[in-house]
Amino acid sequence: MRYRIKEYRLKRGMTIEHLARAAGITRTYLSLIENGKADNISTKVLVRIASALDTKVDDLLESVNFSSKDC
Repeated sequence: MRYRIKEYRLKRGMTIEHLARAAGITRTYLSLIENGKADNISTKVLVRIASALDTKVDDLLESVNFSSKDC
């Protein structure tokens, strides 16, 4: 699963360190999440990240658009 965390973080002018601190996670873990390399991210962590970004978890989920050609 990919997330739009980095996009939201940059739009808000936050550094990775600032967001990690605000969400109560390590900078390394946040980097893994942003780069799609973290497995089994808990809902609790996603809620804390979304809260720190002043958004909803749903907004952080990467939308995938399929066209009829893809089927």
